[in-house]
Amino acid sequence: MLGIIRRLPSEVTAVRRILRKLIERAAASYVAGAELSDAIDFARAVERDGMSSTIAYWNSLGEDPAHVYTAYRSAIDGVADAATRTYISIKAPALSMSGEFTESLAMHCRDRGVGLHFDSLALEYQTGTWGLIERLLPIGATIGCTLPGRFAQSLDGAEWAVTHRLRVRVVKGQWEDPRQPIEPRAGFLAVIDRLAGRAAHVAVATHEPRLAEEALTRLAARGTPSELELLLGLPVDGARAVARRLNVPVRIYVPYGYAWLPYAFSAALKNVSVLRWMLKDVVRGGTLRTRRRL
Repeated sequence: MLGIIRRLPSEVTAVRRILRKLIERAAASYVAGAELSDAIDFARAVERDGMSSTIAYWNSLGEDPAHVYTAYRSAIDGVADAATRTYISIKAPALSMSGEFTESLAMHCRDRGVGLHFDSLALEYQTGTWGLIERLLPIGATIGCTLPGRFAQSLDGAEWAVTHRLRVRVVKGQWEDPRQPIEPRAGFLAVIDRLAGRAAHVAVATHEPRLAEEALTRLAARGTPSELELLLGLPVDGARAVARRLNVPVRIYVPYGYAWLPYAFSAALKNVSVLRWMLKDVVRGGTLRTRRRL
């Protein structure tokens, strides 16, 4: 079936349109709501439960970078005014990798006392994002970056992050490195090992309890400040229990805006297991929602 979908032109393939609609419906479980106020309300609820958060505006595909910039700037103001333990996550490609936009956001974060974190996307954007961050360092904002375990160059990125004293979020990653495929969990722990004992702060971003425990234990053994970061919409009980046992703080990644799952459409076309999971998610009305599990 997937082979047939790939061969048919997208503009005339009803199956593709239906699949996209199903994925959009499933994605609604992974955003706090359409508005910034929805994300801030959720951030307040998270804080009452003893956790912190990061708020991320999820733009629509093809959205004007100037509009995305405005949304990010509004998020900075909203977080600062709410006085929650929250920082802002942004996606540099959504800003067309603009130095002007990112510099303005970094200065605004510095002035409002809000942290600025760069999410990770496809491999081709990683080096460019590092370049943007280096330009921002003299501004004096608190800046973080994300390193996917599946990218071989993330080990170099870990060295770079240590040198610049950046806060680092480690993820398994959505895409494999075509030049050097890496098993996601092994790559994740390799990045953790490179950061342990050296990084300013590490967020362990995984919902897998065993992986979370191994990573957090390795960081603690080397005296590295760390936290567990979990995505809104995915089950949290197992990983959160690990954090409690290890006395590690928990942060929830809270998207708002356009309800979409990054990479989900292309991933569903390439991987039947992803497609099966997405369709089950729609039938169930969404996976276990973090907001109902806190």
